[in-house]
Amino acid sequence: MTNWNATLYDNKHKFVSNFGEGLVSLLNPQKGEHILDVGCGTGDLAYDISKSGATVTGIDAAQSMIESAKEKYPNIHFRVQDGEQFSFDPQFHAVFSNAAIHWMKNQQKVVQNCYDVLLPNGRFVAELGGANNIQSIIDPIKEASDRLSIPYDTTLFPWVFPTKEEMTEHLINVGFNAITIEHYERPTPLVGEDGIRNWLEMFSNNMFKNLTNDEKEAIYSECERILLPQLYKENGWVADYWRIRFIAQKP
Repeated sequence: MTNWNATLYDNKHKFVSNFGEGLVSLLNPQKGEHILDVGCGTGDLAYDISKSGATVTGIDAAQSMIESAKEKYPNIHFRVQDGEQFSFDPQFHAVFSNAAIHWMKNQQKVVQNCYDVLLPNGRFVAELGGANNIQSIIDPIKEASDRLSIPYDTTLFPWVFPTKEEMTEHLINVGFNAITIEHYERPTPLVGEDGIRNWLEMFSNNMFKNLTNDEKEAIYSECERILLPQLYKENGWVADYWRIRFIAQKP
């Protein structure tokens, strides 16, 4: 499981929840609805959803994220629970998930769990990293490792970026009606001159958990050097994000 630095997440990666605001609009939460936020992180979007008058439950596999969410938003119910293993009685009018499902390896099981907790006619609104996401970062990580002769455990690669067809199949397999699904490019600015280093420290930490701090620093620095001509634009670092966004409905 990935160890998350909740403070770094909030301070340097606010774009995750900022980009999710459009997804909340797509969710269109209503007063009196019960909504489950899967992979809620530090709770910002759960809070945005709650402003509609909906009752929100947020779950995340990371203890540090849930502790931060509870501290920030004590009136919302948050609990530590893995997206591949959670279960509730069917009680939710909607399930929401932003930038989380690509961290979950068994995505078919995640979709099944989301289906199971929905009431009839409930909706599943989600966005996640899709095929080609951050490919220009993934390749230099391998290149830096090879150049420096610092091998890392490739089985610790933390992400699954499905194609549009794969995600549609997951939804249909469990009984959802896939209403809309799109796969699109969304170049994403990173914060500050050290944006790519902060990104690597935040999101690739688990890949390098068996390395020493010096080895990690060497890989980060080499990645930065490789990526500078590719991802550093006039106004700073821009990551090559590709997203899948969908709305599905339970019959």
